This record gives sequence, structure tokens and C-alpha cells, in this order.
Amino acid sequence: QVQLMESGGGSVQAGGSLSLSCAVAGLNVRLNCLAWFRQAPGKEREGVARIYGDSGATYYADSVRGRFTISRDNAKNTTYLQMNMLKPEDTAMYYCAAVRGWQCVSFNVEYAYWGQGTHVTVSS
Repeated sequence: QVQLMESGGGSVQAGGSLSLSCAVAGLNVRLNCLAWFRQAPGKEREGVARIYGDSGATYYADSVRGRFTISRDNAKNTTYLQMNMLKPEDTAMYYCAAVRGWQCVSFNVEYAYWGQGTHVTVSS
């Protein structure tokens, strides 16, 4: 059984930092594509960052590039999202997702596995 468990959400002031974790069970993070998505009330879900299974290459949405960093710890089978220089518009529910590595070409493919989400609030 595949399970993704996000943690680390909370409330911070604009300009602050927050680190999210996603513990993955049932699949190897090194062999699969891991991604972070977010969704704010009344808005469409958007891809934030993803990391490629084989190469470890990363991709970021324009809105977070330079501020967010996705990484993974193969030994812990966990992926992370380090969020710096947070803005109020970053406020959203953040979800961890996974898909087979060869599908790690877009945020728009159907990610097979999802976590329950962790909420991030950034105040002005």
C-alpha cells in the first residue's frame, strides 16, 4: 500500500520560512517522480515543484522559483519542500504527490498517489 504523509505546515509571517516533509511508504522515492502541489480556496490546484526519480533534477513553477527548494532523502524515503521568502499568496493547502518516473514531465499528468495535505498560512 502506498501512503504519502505530509507534515510541517503552519502559520508564518511574510518573508519567513517553512519546511514541509512528505514521508513516502510503499514506493521508492529514487525510482518515482515526487511533486508538491498547492491549492488555495477558490483557486485551481497548481504544481509547485517536482523532482525526477532517476536524475534528481528539479523543476519549479515560476511563482516559486528561487524561493522554494524540493529535495529528497533516499535513506528516509522522504521528500521535502523548503519554502523561503514566503508571500501571502503562498497561503494554501500543500499536497505531496507521486507518479511513475517516466511520467515526470509535467504537473498536468495524472499523479497516482496523494497525501492528505498540510496547510500553510502566510500573513502580511
